Amino acid sequence: MKRTMKAMNAKWARNRAIRWGTAAVTVALTLATASACTSSPSSSSPKTSTSPTAASSAAAVSGFPRSETLYTSGTAYAPPTIWNPFDLGNFATGTQGLIYEPLFLYDPVKNTYDPWLATSGTWSGNTYTITVRNGVKWSDGTPLTGADVAYSINLAMTNKSDPYNSNVSTVKSATASGNTVTVTFNRPPGYSEWQDYLWKAPVIPQHIWSKLSATQQITGANTKPVGTGPMLLATYNATEVAYQDNPNWWAISQLGLKFKFKYLVDVVNGSNNVELSALTAGQVDWSNNFLPGINELISGLGGNAGYGLKTFYASSPYMLPANTVWLEPNTTKAPMNNVNFRKAMAYAINPQQLVSVVYSGITEPAGATGLLPNLKPYIDQGVVSQYGFSYNPALAKQYLAKSGYHGQNLTLEVPDGWTDWMAGVQVISQDLAAVGIKVTPTFPQYAARTTDLTSGSYDLALDNNAQLDSTPWSYFQRVYALPIEGQQTAQLNWERFSSPSDWALVQQAGSTPVTDTAKLDSIYSQLEKDFLQQLPQIPVWFNGAWFQGNTKYWTNYAANGTSNENTPVMWGGYLGAMTTVYALAALAPAPAPTP
Repeated sequence: MKRTMKAMNAKWARNRAIRWGTAAVTVALTLATASACTSSPSSSSPKTSTSPTAASSAAAVSGFPRSETLYTSGTAYAPPTIWNPFDLGNFATGTQGLIYEPLFLYDPVKNTYDPWLATSGTWSGNTYTITVRNGVKWSDGTPLTGADVAYSINLAMTNKSDPYNSNVSTVKSATASGNTVTVTFNRPPGYSEWQDYLWKAPVIPQHIWSKLSATQQITGANTKPVGTGPMLLATYNATEVAYQDNPNWWAISQLGLKFKFKYLVDVVNGSNNVELSALTAGQVDWSNNFLPGINELISGLGGNAGYGLKTFYASSPYMLPANTVWLEPNTTKAPMNNVNFRKAMAYAINPQQLVSVVYSGITEPAGATGLLPNLKPYIDQGVVSQYGFSYNPALAKQYLAKSGYHGQNLTLEVPDGWTDWMAGVQVISQDLAAVGIKVTPTFPQYAARTTDLTSGSYDLALDNNAQLDSTPWSYFQRVYALPIEGQQTAQLNWERFSSPSDWALVQQAGSTPVTDTAKLDSIYSQLEKDFLQQLPQIPVWFNGAWFQGNTKYWTNYAANGTSNENTPVMWGGYLGAMTTVYALAALAPAPAPTP
C-alpha cells in the first residue's frame, strides 16, 4: 500500500420514503420533514431536523446587504448561544474555523495536511517541535505566540473535561520559547492521537482562558469570542448568527486568502421543506442539510431546472462521504454472537439497492472494510479480495444454516424521525427476510436508542459513529476498544466485541510513528483481515457530507475536479479542521443578470 500523505510540515425494494417525480422539479417544495443523519465529527450525537418550529428564513436578518452576505444553513438546530470551541455539539456554527483555528488543516480529498497556525511540526525521538506562525494576532490585537499554543496543549492535559484530553494522554510537557513549542512525550508517544490533535483542536488565547475557572474554560458561553480566524462575531438572535470579516486576519497577507463576502449569516435549520424552500428561493446560498432528492432538482429538465444548484460531484454520489453507517450487532446476544450469523446478514444485504431506493444515488455503498474513500491508500486490496463480502443471498443462506439461528424475531433500532434511516431499515429488513432472518424495525427516540446501545440492551441497530478521519486508527479504535464496561461511553465498541489481540494491534498502530508506513501497513492489513473474518460491524453505506449551493448570488462553490476541490461543509469538525475555509475564500460574486 502506498500513501500520499505529506509530513506535517508540508502543505495538507422499496420506494424511497420521500420521492419527487418530474413535477417536483417545477415546484419541489412539498418535501416532508426528514432527518439529517450525518453527525458532525465534533458532536457526540447526530443532528436531526425534525423540529418544525425552528426558523429557517434568511429574511429574518436585517441590515446586511444581500450582495455582500453569504447565507448558510444546515448545521445548527438550536438558537446560537455558545462560542466556546471546547463545548462540542453545542457551540454556534463558525466558532471553530471562523473564530478559532487549529495548528494544521487536514485535506480529505488529497489526504494531505496544510500548515495553519503552525508552519511546521517535526518529530525527534519522543519530542515534537512546533513552529508557530509569525505575524498572527488575536482579534483584540494581542499577538499569538508559542505560549498560547503551549497553554492550549497543557489545558488539554490538566483539564480532564477538555474534549481533547485523550489526544494528549501521552504528553509529558509542553513548553514555549518565543514561537517555538517543544512537546515532550512519554514512551511510546501516542502518535495517532497527537496527529488528530494537531488538526482538530483549537488554539485559544492564554490571556483570556487563564482567567476562567476550569468549568468556564470548557462550558462557558464565551459570547465575546477573541480568535485568530477570518471573521468576527457581529450579532445573533434565536434564528441566526452573523459574522463579519476580520480585516486583520493573518491569511490575507500570508496566504493571499480573502473572503469576497463581508458578512456570513448562519441560519438555524428548520424542517427540510423549509430549508429547501429557502435554498431554491436564494434565501440560503450554502446548505449542509440533508435534502433527499436534491439530485432530481439538479438534473431536472436536462439540467435546466432553473435553480442553479451545485453539489460537490456533478453526478452520483453527488456528496463527499462523511461517515460509515454500520449494521451494529450486539455480539453478546445470540444469534449475533455467532460469526456465521453475522456473515449471513452481511451477504444478505444489498447496499446498492438501499442507496438507490432510499437516497436516489446521493450517497454510495460502503466498501467491505467500511473505511472511507480518503483512506483507500491504507486498504489492503489483497485482503479485501480474499476475505471481503458482497451481496449474495445464496451464500447468506449457507452461513445462516450454520449459525444456530432458529427463526426467532430480532429488533433493529434507528432513532424516530430519521426518515432516511427509517426507510433504510425497511430495505434491510426485507433483504434479511428474503434469506430467512426475521427482523422487526423499531424507532425509539434518539436518547432511548443511545441508552440501548451504550447499555447493550438491543439486538441490532444502525450506527454511524465512525467519522471521517485522516488515518484508520480511530475507526478500528471504535470497533475494538477494551475494556467493555456495563455502560459503554465515547462511541467506542458499542457492539461489545471482545478481541484482546485486535485491541493490542490498535494500540500498536497508535504508538507507531506515522512515517513508519511499512509497519502501519502491516498492522492495518491484519486489522482489516480480522475485521472481515469476524464482522463485529457490518458496513452498509457511506453517509454524505451533505452540501448544496445556490449560484444566484455566489459562484465557484467547491467541486470535484476544479481548483476549488475543498470540503464545502460547515459542520463542527469540518469547518476549522478541514479545508472549508479555502472553499469559502474561493467563492465569487455571481455575475449580474443580463437585461
